[in-house]
Amino acid sequence: MKNEELVNIPEIGEVSIRISAKARRISIRMKPFAPPTLIIPKGASIQEAVRFLHEKRQWVLQQRSRLEEKEQNLTIFDEQTQFKTRSFALKIEQHQQPKVRLQLQNGLLHISYPSHLPVTSPEIQKTIRFGIEEALRLEAKRFLPGRLAWLAQQHHISFRNVTIKNLKTRWGSCSTTNNINLNLHLMRLPDQLIDYVLLHELCHVHEKNHGPHFWARLDIMCKGKARELDKAMKDYQTKIY
Repeated sequence: MKNEELVNIPEIGEVSIRISAKARRISIRMKPFAPPTLIIPKGASIQEAVRFLHEKRQWVLQQRSRLEEKEQNLTIFDEQTQFKTRSFALKIEQHQQPKVRLQLQNGLLHISYPSHLPVTSPEIQKTIRFGIEEALRLEAKRFLPGRLAWLAQQHHISFRNVTIKNLKTRWGSCSTTNNINLNLHLMRLPDQLIDYVLLHELCHVHEKNHGPHFWARLDIMCKGKARELDKAMKDYQTKIY
């Protein structure tokens, strides 16, 4: 099979099966707005992994229920919504034009929607989120590469390239060739958590897994607060805002 494939497992439903060269054991990862991911070490039996998934079926269903509750926290944007980042604030209002209009200028993301549609309609909400994410992308491209380069210099770490993406479930990643991907939604985090994610990915330049050596190195880079910062990240989701 491919390194990652979406399959339907009886009594559980849609599951993403990922074969990972980094994994040391079979595990299950669950995140909002994504199917459960069954992670299998390279060379391990897929049948054994599926059996493991079935053994954990009750846990998977419980976690899915909890995640569905979190997914309900998705903001419904309207004229009263307060949304502000380091470089722009959001303003939503009606207008008499037939289409939605988006404009980012002078620190204001101005979104005007046609008066014949409710602001809560899926079409308008989708467009508002598109506008926010494109504004975040511009902000992230201006800020994150420079901040990453500065932190890398402070810790004497060399990486190859940095790319800003709208990642679905990850805040960042570091490839085997030391290319770093960063999520544009990092711009929604407090400064210390942005730095934590950047340091996390820089640490992967030398430590390609999340073993004891990784956490020991990261803890030094985070001045003894790696686990505390990692726990704080659980209050934020890439797709819930």
